[in-house]
Amino acid sequence: MRKLKIRRRLPVALIGLGVAAALGLSACTSSPDTSTAAAGPTPAAGDSAGQATAPASFTVQPAVGTKDFAPGEPVRVTVASGEIQSIALTNADGKQVAGELSADKHTWSATEPLGYGKTYTWTGSATGTDGKPVPLSGSFSTVTPKRQVSGSLNVGDGQTYGIAMPIALTFTSKVTDKAAAERALSVETTPKTEGSWAWLSDTEVHWRPKEYFQPNTKVTVTAAIYGVKMGDGTYGRQDVDASFTIGRSQIVKGDTTTHRMQVIRDGQQIADYPVSYGLDSDPGRVTHSGIHVVMSKHATYSMSNPRYGYTDVNVPWAVRISNNGEFIHGLAASVWAQGKKNISHGCLNLSPANAKIYYDSVLPGDPVEITGSTQQLSAKDGDYADWTYSWADWTRMSALNS
Repeated sequence: MRKLKIRRRLPVALIGLGVAAALGLSACTSSPDTSTAAAGPTPAAGDSAGQATAPASFTVQPAVGTKDFAPGEPVRVTVASGEIQSIALTNADGKQVAGELSADKHTWSATEPLGYGKTYTWTGSATGTDGKPVPLSGSFSTVTPKRQVSGSLNVGDGQTYGIAMPIALTFTSKVTDKAAAERALSVETTPKTEGSWAWLSDTEVHWRPKEYFQPNTKVTVTAAIYGVKMGDGTYGRQDVDASFTIGRSQIVKGDTTTHRMQVIRDGQQIADYPVSYGLDSDPGRVTHSGIHVVMSKHATYSMSNPRYGYTDVNVPWAVRISNNGEFIHGLAASVWAQGKKNISHGCLNLSPANAKIYYDSVLPGDPVEITGSTQQLSAKDGDYADWTYSWADWTRMSALNS
């Protein structure tokens, strides 16, 4: 079973920066996302080196007095015309939020997310180029969501997948602000791989490369959705991420008209099997043409299709290539037709011996390219229909391109 790493970013104990200065309420002005504070005389002629002097001036995000701040947004303090001497951001219990001061002492940034439905208080001071301290004080509050949505990935840490593997992120409820959600998602690859997110429904977004992954590509996917507003009062509950590897290249090429299936590994054909595909004259039984993706494999699998009069038929070495009932599996009863005639109910029938050899070589995410049939694979055929879209159509389904 794949392992999914889920990381909840929660408020933890805070690192103070410097010795707290004597603090007082500063003169602040607010905008939607920042506040500023300054004190001291008008900038005057400078020191003997001709340097101008000025009081320190704060820019604060979120601004003092802000309500319903989304905790997934950046939290920082920036000082102009001076240096930060001390900064603390504390919750109602007096616990400080962890943060980091820049090397030039001009910016302090929170390094942990804030909590939902909390009040936080700024305290601190900066010294201007005029040598005088300027205090910072004031509070703001974070939003209390109407609901929180979680996300789950179809890939797991440390796993190895085939070159056509899509990345799927499924949400527990409807996402109305898809652009905001998508901006919180990232895929990093080595070597660099062109790819795009596409929304397949209100609760599911997939990422796939423009072309198949290069073998041995390293992939890290991150859904930094905690604190992100996703519309209608919905916010992300927790971050999720996974790092995995793309394995060797293995492509199945099957032609329903020749009744055969080739296995191409790293550009070399390693097998050519006789196959019986789905009965082409029956749209309910035909094997669909198009790029399928291996989803899972099972040493034995029980198959049922009451419409065609069979239930609980156990087959060996079954490799699922679609959610529409298509598998590559062994079936001794159809060996007589394999390589000669298509009689299955949509699956690719191999002899049990050949099915075992293929089964042992398979990775989830391997592409299975079928040609020759009267029916085309489409998005309605299952969860991994990503490769049925042209690249132009796929990129148009990104919320950031609409």
